[in-house]
Amino acid sequence: MENRTVILQKADNFAHIIYSLSRKFPKEEIFGLTSQIRRAVLSIPLNITEGFARQNKKEYKRFLEITYGSLKETKYLLHFAFTEKYLQKEDYQNSLNLAEELGKLLWTSIQTLKRGQ
Repeated sequence: MENRTVILQKADNFAHIIYSLSRKFPKEEIFGLTSQIRRAVLSIPLNITEGFARQNKKEYKRFLEITYGSLKETKYLLHFAFTEKYLQKEDYQNSLNLAEELGKLLWTSIQTLKRGQ
């Protein structure tokens, strides 16, 4: 299976997991943490898709770099939610593990595209 497809599937899965977890956040966080983490996690599959649609390797690499930044933002927000006790340890660890997997795939793709320029 093509690497982009694998990355996009993991990104989609990650977004659904974060959406599910964020439903448990306190209602007073609806316009704060909940909104922010959802925007950050959705930008991951959206930027992968948009970057690929540009049909230009340089543009695709740039969008993957933006995606990588959004992943880092999401990881921080997960950490914040965990320290605020909005997440159970197992949910936090599982989502963090998936984020790490996704990060490695993104990083590898970015480096491969850099070498190809």
